[in-house]
Amino acid sequence: MNKSSITLINIKQLVGVLPKSTSKISGLLMNKVSKIDNSFLKIEDGLIKDFGEMKDLKLKSDDSVYDVQNRIVLPSWNDSHTHLVFAGTREKEFIDRINGLSYEEIASRGGGILNSAKLLESTSEKDLYNSARKRLEDVMKMGTGAIEIKSGYGLSIEGELKMLRVIKQLKEDFSLPIKATFLGAHALPLRYKKNKVEYLDLIINEMLPNIKEENLADYIDIFCETNYFTVDDMEKILEAGSKYNLKPKVHVNQFTSIGGIQKAIKWDAVSVDHLEVMNEKDFKSLVNTSTIATLLPSCSFFIDIPFGPAKELINNNIPFALATDYNPGSSPNGNMNLVNALACIKMKISPEAAFNASTINGAAAMEIAEKTGSITKGKLANINITSDISSFGYMPYSFGQNHIEKSMINGKWIN
Repeated sequence: MNKSSITLINIKQLVGVLPKSTSKISGLLMNKVSKIDNSFLKIEDGLIKDFGEMKDLKLKSDDSVYDVQNRIVLPSWNDSHTHLVFAGTREKEFIDRINGLSYEEIASRGGGILNSAKLLESTSEKDLYNSARKRLEDVMKMGTGAIEIKSGYGLSIEGELKMLRVIKQLKEDFSLPIKATFLGAHALPLRYKKNKVEYLDLIINEMLPNIKEENLADYIDIFCETNYFTVDDMEKILEAGSKYNLKPKVHVNQFTSIGGIQKAIKWDAVSVDHLEVMNEKDFKSLVNTSTIATLLPSCSFFIDIPFGPAKELINNNIPFALATDYNPGSSPNGNMNLVNALACIKMKISPEAAFNASTINGAAAMEIAEKTGSITKGKLANINITSDISSFGYMPYSFGQNHIEKSMINGKWIN
């Protein structure tokens, strides 16, 4: 049986070369990226087979070759926190914020998450799938090669299952790794506004068994935040999720620090996400744990809240990922290139640190670092080829343009 192979030649710089043993990067090592100048990359049956300097390349006469023509090649972006499945948009709230209302004020008036839930309720599963499919195709063309997608705009058994079924269908129809997260505890639906206990019981006793029966989720999430769900609520949800083998990936510390990080670590959370507000205790609790901190700079940018403390995480030797938080309310952006740029510009981290956070650490935050996130022999050939740019640091510098010219998933071109 003939093997499918292709060799990329004349690569200006092969970026993100890592040994198989590296599953995440933390501390000052985040400011370093291993590169090979004037290189080649050999791909076979969808996997990275070999790479090195052009002078060491040996080709057979019938080998399939693609001349990169002095472009930079890097691993695909791994976007480990999104809400890509949603119905409708919320630009009216965008105008409200411009006119002075805060995100919390809009939410208290029935906007925000509840607005998205109302739109989703009246949208068919087919329409929901078609809009999500288009968004996924768009972000793949901007270099995303693995993605996590949350539910959380259903806030009812029917709505949450509808979202998770759409995510499952995307998993079946697309070749890139997709992780599904159940976020039933995203906000309190209006009908349960004065009876949170009853809603939590609905999640635990009715939603979770249905999700398990249809095998619809990999992770469980909760918005642990003042005016949303408490730390005790989080423990209740994470304990229930653990009975169905759903690992935690949780929203914490977006507006306040209330102990959510510590509780999430107790339950071996894969990641703690947002972290715009952190105190000394929060930093200390994350040191030497397996939990990946995840920062969402385009959310901070869009709703004008503090940016996550990336530099402090580096100084405390805490590995972190960068993700888009793609959603209709607080981050209508699925472009990981912009996320990298915002991290450099607003969080004051190096392009190398942003790159590591968006590739290998993003993969770690989805537990797929053994399959993707670096240029490593045996990993998936999920790669991006840039336009004709001077260095990979030019990408965040030239933040208004997409410099991903060509992308490959599992060894196959997608654009």
